[in-house]
Amino acid sequence: MSDTGTRRGRRAANTLTEEERKTKRRGRIVISSVLVVMLLLLGGGAAYVWSSFGDRISLAMGWTTNDYEGEGQGEVLLTITDGQIGSDVAAALAEADVVKTSEAFYDLLLSQSEEVHFQVGTYRLKQQMSAESALAALTDEANRMELTVMIPEGTAALDALAVTASVVDIPFEEFEAAAADPAAFGVPEQFPSIEGFLFPATYTFEPGDTAESIIQKMVDRMWQALAEHGVAPGDEWEVLTLAAMVQREAGSRLEDFPKVARVFLNRIDSGMLLQSDATVSYGTGNTHTVWTTDEERADKSNTYNTYANPGLPAGPIGLPGDTAIEAATHPADGPWLYFMPIDLSSGETEFAETLEEHEQNVQRLDKWCTAHAAEGGKYCD
Repeated sequence: MSDTGTRRGRRAANTLTEEERKTKRRGRIVISSVLVVMLLLLGGGAAYVWSSFGDRISLAMGWTTNDYEGEGQGEVLLTITDGQIGSDVAAALAEADVVKTSEAFYDLLLSQSEEVHFQVGTYRLKQQMSAESALAALTDEANRMELTVMIPEGTAALDALAVTASVVDIPFEEFEAAAADPAAFGVPEQFPSIEGFLFPATYTFEPGDTAESIIQKMVDRMWQALAEHGVAPGDEWEVLTLAAMVQREAGSRLEDFPKVARVFLNRIDSGMLLQSDATVSYGTGNTHTVWTTDEERADKSNTYNTYANPGLPAGPIGLPGDTAIEAATHPADGPWLYFMPIDLSSGETEFAETLEEHEQNVQRLDKWCTAHAAEGGKYCD
């Protein structure tokens, strides 16, 4: 499972334009310019010439330098965007006081025997670095910042955003406020919330990202997944709602996902209640367990309660990944109406066609839990 919130492999366009390469080839005629200025000074226009060209004269004569010395101090974050060329990078470095002048860095680029390419991203640099140190820092991947967040499949949307907030150092309240308007990110109106529409993956964000831009990247990635799985327009709610149930109920055995999806679809076709504890617990606000009480399962006001209400729940109960979406769109063939894990440590699950067979599997789970608890295990707590 991997993705990326940045274009890591892309470069900041060509570091040198064609005109810059011509400049590099023909060099600079400095000596003649200095001689002209010196003649003007001797001719009596000293004050005017010095006020206009003094810095250049001092630089040309070696009296001053347009470059800092050493590796700098403090810390500066500099972002290189796609399409920037060498002069753009030089100007940004000078503006941030990473280098003393853009010319110092730019001239260094022109003098390189091989063209320099910068990776798009944000770099951790220092202030008042020599041009040479700045160039070395920008071409060292160790200085490129990566705000990487891994969102596991099945995570509830707000839990995923809370984890993201802690990594990117943006207040969770900003994510919560943005997510309250899912339609702003292109989520279909049929969804009661943004739940289910953030694709679970590993993302790399930039320091300049906002809560809104991060959520949009996750939503865009889910649209990509739906397209890859061939989900027809208008079917997103049904597919993701079923896929989220499969994700939460099927456990860790990926081969069981299509069979779990088939069980739910068979029950809908037969007019049976889905009776998913995971949907009930989600509706009570508990997103970290699938265990429920008799009272919770009897609460018809919980629109996610599939023990008391027919059909699919009000919406997704978590973030389904590729395997769950594939199972929802291509369920297995089979007559099963029940499934029951019989070993919570391994995820081993049995599927049954009749209630009698199912009750036998329930007894097998009870027996496993008794033995597991006697050994100090916590799976059945």
